[in-house]
Amino acid sequence: MGKRRRGEHPSGLDQRSTEVLDFEREAWKLTVTKERAIRERFGFSPSRYHQLLHRIIDRPEALIYDPMLVRRLRRVREVRRRARTASGLGLRV
Repeated sequence: MGKRRRGEHPSGLDQRSTEVLDFEREAWKLTVTKERAIRERFGFSPSRYHQLLHRIIDRPEALIYDPMLVRRLRRVREVRRRARTASGLGLRV
């Protein structure tokens, strides 16, 4: 196996990706709104955060890092995607 780069987790994820997954795992414990916590911790908008999160959970390395969290996030994303699609087609889910 090759050498790890500085700031890279053994799973192959970079530090920011692991921080995003760690944040998402603990988000239910927040005492402030998630949007505010995202801005304070990462310094970017919730929209940017979710774009990044969705890219991260599509990576196989994320599944290695935290399989239960990544599967749950993928499942939630798919349910929401189906609901949006059905709504756009005028169907009830």
